[in-house]
Amino acid sequence: MKNIRVFVAGHRGMVGSAIVRNLEACGGHEIVTRSRSELNLLDQAAVADFFDSENIDQVYLAAAKVGGIHANNTYPAEFIYENLMIEANIIHQAFKAGVKKLCFLGSSCIYPKLATQPMVEEELLKGYLEPTNEPYAIAKIAGIKLCESYNRQYGVDYRSVMPTNLYGENDNFHPENSHVIPAMMRRFHEAKLNGDDKVVVWGTGKPMREFLHVDDMAAASIHVLELSSDIYTANTQEMMSHINVGTGIDCTIRELAETLADVIGLTAELEFDTTKPDGAPRKLMDVSRLKSLGYEAKISLKDGLAETYAWFLEHQDDYRS
Repeated sequence: MKNIRVFVAGHRGMVGSAIVRNLEACGGHEIVTRSRSELNLLDQAAVADFFDSENIDQVYLAAAKVGGIHANNTYPAEFIYENLMIEANIIHQAFKAGVKKLCFLGSSCIYPKLATQPMVEEELLKGYLEPTNEPYAIAKIAGIKLCESYNRQYGVDYRSVMPTNLYGENDNFHPENSHVIPAMMRRFHEAKLNGDDKVVVWGTGKPMREFLHVDDMAAASIHVLELSSDIYTANTQEMMSHINVGTGIDCTIRELAETLADVIGLTAELEFDTTKPDGAPRKLMDVSRLKSLGYEAKISLKDGLAETYAWFLEHQDDYRS
């Protein structure tokens, strides 16, 4: 039986590399990848040439320009332009080349700032977005609507998954530009090495957040794309092409910090700097639709943090440089 040729766009990133690992574990796939130097996804002609020559059967669109609050605030034009171009080029050229199945990976920031908790898929476009990452969120919403529009007009099967906060292997551990888990992990690790008596955590520790290991995200994406059209359509609303991917379980930032300190073996006192902003009091995804499609996250937060810390220890020299 012929292997399915799968293009994973963004294969070097945290999500893309996890999809590659999971596809390899599944077997039956011939994985096609291109580095940024080999294929510029912002170049429409180059993307067209790639799809014309590669006979791709399926696409996982994990390529994106991403960053934290500071980067989103500083470079809003790059965030909206580059993400729109990547999505439009890949989705359109995949369609022109006859690719029938595609999975677009978005972000929970597509939902309104004041969305009802837990956030259901129907909350999309029902309110104002968080201003700090609005350009990025609008680009991700456009990706969902591109998939919906090509499905409706051309009868292809392009699906979208929206993950909660991700962490894991190949995360960004930059001391200033990373998200909460990798930033906290690096800081706690360095405090342990320095023998510090105290470690400061921003905010009150009271906000609640949901965290998903990237391998669960990858497995869920593959599960969703490989569902038969009948099962998928029966569990989604008409024209609703996106599905939340998360654990459905959240914890306080204090609980996260205490769990991470335990994993790392940090004995220093955790001090919460209440002068720093907390952000939204809660961000939790409703994952009942994903569960109805037969997938549930398998990696607990403590186990996932332990795996991620072990990976970080193996690669910490790369981050120091």
